[in-house]
Amino acid sequence: MTIRVVGWSTGFLGRMAVDGIDARPELELVGVFVSDSAKVGEDAGRLAGMDRDLGVTATDDRAALIALAPDVVVYTAETETRFTDAIADFTEFLRAGINVVASGPVLLQFPHGILPEEMITALADAGREGGATLHVNGIDPGFANDVLPLAVTSLSRRIDVLRVGEIADYSVYHQAETMRRLFGFGQSMDSLPPLLRPGMLAAGWGSVVRQLASALEVTLDEPLVERHERLAADRDLSLLAMEIPAGTQAAIRFEVVGQVDGEDRIILEHVTRTAEDQAPDWPRSDRGSGCYMVDIQGSPNLHVEMSYDDDSGDHNVAGMLVTAMRLVNVIEEVVAAEPGIVYAKDLPMITGRGLLGR
Repeated sequence: MTIRVVGWSTGFLGRMAVDGIDARPELELVGVFVSDSAKVGEDAGRLAGMDRDLGVTATDDRAALIALAPDVVVYTAETETRFTDAIADFTEFLRAGINVVASGPVLLQFPHGILPEEMITALADAGREGGATLHVNGIDPGFANDVLPLAVTSLSRRIDVLRVGEIADYSVYHQAETMRRLFGFGQSMDSLPPLLRPGMLAAGWGSVVRQLASALEVTLDEPLVERHERLAADRDLSLLAMEIPAGTQAAIRFEVVGQVDGEDRIILEHVTRTAEDQAPDWPRSDRGSGCYMVDIQGSPNLHVEMSYDDDSGDHNVAGMLVTAMRLVNVIEEVVAAEPGIVYAKDLPMITGRGLLGR
């Protein structure tokens, strides 16, 4: 069966998704939405940087795309600053009988305990009404801290502590505003960045901890515990996206912790540096400057690291690619799932079927 797909946006992630959709023989790209009027009328293949036409013209006409009655929308539009709009989009698609795979809002990866249950129920009901399914995932929150660690736990006889996380070098990160305004890089150590205000870490990554707990059938203490450390730059730093003056914030480490009877059991950790020599006592990757990791204390003790880059060696580009391809490669299983909302823990194994040797 050919699955008819609409791509929703042609930003950095959306372009990769269009290319990935074209690479899968069971998928047919039938439409592409763009919010930039300058892109309207352009061929999707050209917008995706494929140097060839796909015969699909980009449009900003929402109604026309919905009228195509696609099987699924691959939604890669920006969502974190337009949460309400994204929820409205999802609701409209689901009620129209259109399945949705999306890269955000990330808390929809597993929203229970974060969003009001009535909001979650309304989305699920829209899916059941239209006979369609919503799945939100990516790399983090996403595969690196839900699918991967849950697969690793299948090797365990006993699990004492499950730790998942990211070790990252932001010296080559492209998003200056995110680094400065959200993380607080280059800002005074006397001011607390928005990311570290009480409740923010749990709002951003608590879905990871809660989904792991649900999959492992563990009841966590409430609320989740937040911890963080910050370090100042010992010299002026010139990064790809911004400058960090000496004495301002240059490295951050945080945890979102699920406890059981006051004991740490599930930990989401992020270690972010802006220079290789920072915080030598903080966790480091066994290979290169960054990775996603799974660490299980138990019987046996297990440690797994996942790193990636693209042909140019840029792990930031590769990070976008793995996010896009997780969405594309999961389409068939989401379309086949029961209507409503489906989470990573509930999907069967997803593979790169048909891609070997292409």
